[in-house]
Order: sequence, then structure tokens, then C-alpha cells
Amino acid sequence: MPLWIYKILDYFFIIFHTALILFNLFGWIWKQTRIGNFITLNLTAFSWFVLGIWYGWGYCFCTDWHWQVRQHLGELSLEHSYIAFLIRILTGLSFNESLVDMATGLVFAIVYVISWIYFVRGVLLKKNGVNEYSNTIKGDEA
Repeated sequence: MPLWIYKILDYFFIIFHTALILFNLFGWIWKQTRIGNFITLNLTAFSWFVLGIWYGWGYCFCTDWHWQVRQHLGELSLEHSYIAFLIRILTGLSFNESLVDMATGLVFAIVYVISWIYFVRGVLLKKNGVNEYSNTIKGDEA
């Protein structure tokens, strides 16, 4: 593949993966994005903890694909942590990757629990005939 395609893919992954991370962090805030956030957080958990059984704890297929692109661009010393990579390319600072991994795991656990709480709450409200998005009870729409 030509080098320019790898450069485009590199920018694509930086934008896409960063947007996904931001959506995972904040998507639970708005009612309209909670289901999408719930899905992406569970896909992230699946990648980290299920695929991680075979590929290593915290495995992320987006990171793996991006690192393959960056290796084709000649970058050989890549961080283990995508968050550490983002911090480095955005600020120029390098942090201990174990510390970054712990902070990432803690923040992920917090937003994962929040997303599950909103998901279960939404299921319970729907079961009781309450439309979470309009705050009306089924049959009272008129």
C-alpha cells in the first residue's frame, strides 16, 4: 500500500479512536446517546477483558490496528497504552504507563457503572410504562 494511505489511516485512527474514547467517557450524560454509549462501553469491555484473554489484558483492536499503521510509517517505539500515546502527541508529556493504565481503568469502571445504572433504570422505567425521553406514562400521551 502507498505511504500516503497509511498517513490517512493514521489520522483517521487518531480522530476516530479519540472520538470513541470521548464518547465512552461522556455519552452517558445525554439521554439520546445513552444506548449508544452503553453499546460502545460493552464493546470496549469485551475487547479489554474477553479478547484480552488471548491478546493480553486491556487489548484494544482499534489500538492494534492503529499501531500496525504506525509501524508501516516507521514508528517502532509505540506506547502500550493508547491514552499514554494521546497524552504524548497532544501535550508532549510522557507519564508512567502503569499509572496511566490504572487511571484509565478507574475512569472506565466509573463510567461503566454509570452507564449500567442508566441502562437498568431505563429498562425498569419502560417495564413500568414510563417513557424516559418524554416523562409520560404509557396511555397518558393524549
